Amino acid sequence: MTKEQTGGCLCGAVRYKITAEPFMQAVCHCKNCQRQAGSGWSMILGLPEDGVEITGSVQTYVDHGTSGGEVHRQFCPTCGSPVFTRVPAQAGWIFVKAGSLDDTSSFNPQIQFWTASKQHWIEIPDVPGVPGNPG
Repeated sequence: MTKEQTGGCLCGAVRYKITAEPFMQAVCHCKNCQRQAGSGWSMILGLPEDGVEITGSVQTYVDHGTSGGEVHRQFCPTCGSPVFTRVPAQAGWIFVKAGSLDDTSSFNPQIQFWTASKQHWIEIPDVPGVPGNPG
């Protein structure tokens, strides 16, 4: 993923431009990501906050991870599309929902998180996984 990327929500009220290289491309199988995405997983890009220009406003739902720490799940207040996640304990980073990219062809996950809670029908054999949080 070396070129500038753009994306946004379903209705177009929230748009973003990515100008930085992601430090992480991942698939998360945690139950909270499954619930927020309405899917078996969430595809995420980890980026420095200053590498993402956002237009439009988002609404934030304050969730709590298994550690008890806050997870700020940000979505479009008009159409409800999940777009970003921010974790206060990881200041300076933003996690972009890769499914909201205008062109997802460059998304190439390098790791899977929370494989212990993945749906039984999901297999991504070429991407290594960890049963919980990384690190």
